[in-house]
Amino acid sequence: MTHTLLRIDASARRTASVSRALTDRLIDRFTAHGETKVLSRDLASGLPQITEDWINANFTPDKDRSPSQKETLALSDELVAELQAADTIVIGVPIYNFGIPAALKAWIDLVARARMTFQYGETGPVGLLKDKRVILAVTSGGTEVGATNDFATAHLTYVLGFLGITNVEVIRADQQALDADAALQRAHDGIDTLSIAA
Repeated sequence: MTHTLLRIDASARRTASVSRALTDRLIDRFTAHGETKVLSRDLASGLPQITEDWINANFTPDKDRSPSQKETLALSDELVAELQAADTIVIGVPIYNFGIPAALKAWIDLVARARMTFQYGETGPVGLLKDKRVILAVTSGGTEVGATNDFATAHLTYVLGFLGITNVEVIRADQQALDADAALQRAHDGIDTLSIAA
């Protein structure tokens, strides 16, 4: 059976990006083990911010949306469909100023859709993206992954859990400014020992 993998790159750098190099290695590991379909979404060019028109369209029931409202939501619908189709999601996450890149935050805003990726039940919110695996390739210059000032990893893990994805693994090449070789070795070791079984 084909395994569908969604690759998301958030680094503003298209060359000399450590997070992109790590997502390359992760994709290579998956494609070397069985039939894998890879979907790619590069956020480097940016994504639109949500607007009042977007919010109004999103809160209008699908059957009542105008053609203009459907067009407003078209990119969001496409991003959600990619997430729904994926068995595994690999996200390259450079830490910028202790948080995630703005383009990745815009992606979150576009895919966190009530009735599509989560819903509210009697006991609160319920994530609708079940049985998926996420691998975060987190890179930083000075921030230590998991430290109190790492708002990127904690933010993503929480949001993914809110959407129903609780199987989140972190490959880290953090604190490169302190010891780049050690950071890269740590990440490569993590990738080499990662389970690729679906």
